[in-house]
Amino acid sequence: MNNRIKTTCLALTTLAIGLGAGLLMGSAAQGQKVYELRTYTATPGNLDNLHARFRDHTIGIFEKHGMEIVGFWTPTDPELADDTLIYVLEHDSQEAANAAWRAFGQDPEWQAVSEASNANGPILGGVERQYMVATDYSPIQ
Repeated sequence: MNNRIKTTCLALTTLAIGLGAGLLMGSAAQGQKVYELRTYTATPGNLDNLHARFRDHTIGIFEKHGMEIVGFWTPTDPELADDTLIYVLEHDSQEAANAAWRAFGQDPEWQAVSEASNANGPILGGVERQYMVATDYSPIQ
């Protein structure tokens, strides 16, 4: 992959993270604990590379920026199991989530990890995100 494509992939990844971090969900009250559900779809044949990136690098960078991991899952649906990773983060507030994602996207360590993991082409084909707050009857309260 030439440097122009690498730079473009890194720029698009950083832009996606930054834009996503800037979105405020109307249902999240100011200062209320927010949970973030993320579903990643790996490009064909790259789910193991995506797992390795989280296992070896991303988790530590999340922790550095105060992003608390609730858990990681893979679907049991055979149509999704080969390319899907699901995880949940806990944030003190929507504002904290936005700030953490901005810092994460600008972190030189993350930028280097992203560039290295995408050296042979993008490993991530899509990201879906949903911010949530717990109901008043949720056991997580």
